[in-house]
Amino acid sequence: METTTKTTANTVLTPAQLLAHWQGHRGLTRRVIEAFPENELFSYSIGGMRPFAAMVEELLGIAAPGIQEIVEKKTVELKEKLNHENSKEKLLAFWDDTTAKINAYWSTMDNVDYNRVYLSFGTYEGTVQSAIFYFIDNEIHHRAQAYVYLRSLGIEPPHFYER
Repeated sequence: METTTKTTANTVLTPAQLLAHWQGHRGLTRRVIEAFPENELFSYSIGGMRPFAAMVEELLGIAAPGIQEIVEKKTVELKEKLNHENSKEKLLAFWDDTTAKINAYWSTMDNVDYNRVYLSFGTYEGTVQSAIFYFIDNEIHHRAQAYVYLRSLGIEPPHFYER
């Protein structure tokens, strides 16, 4: 039996479906982080790109603070540096903490206007919807870079479609 969620005629995804989609990507990105040998996570680079840990810091600096801005309607400073001490375990703890914060903020988004225009991090103009899509798309982009890194290290990355 197929279940359906009531939506309006102009709705493609409900907020709950959008969050599930994003968290599916976040779970996959977490498995990519886990796949890295600890040293290479923080040091390995190809063609002048940043190590994957630096990309993860960017993702963490955007995700929960970005949703916080949307919910609280207050500008949040973009911070992309974490005190992870080059520890994969600590980086994963930051990842899990951010996941919990996203879920907590999301649970308060019932009355959010997804078409409201605002300046994300006080700089990037767009709608709430376009900002959330950027958060997801940016994660996919950096995860793809990590796939190249893993393959060049002889490591098979998790299947991208297993979310």
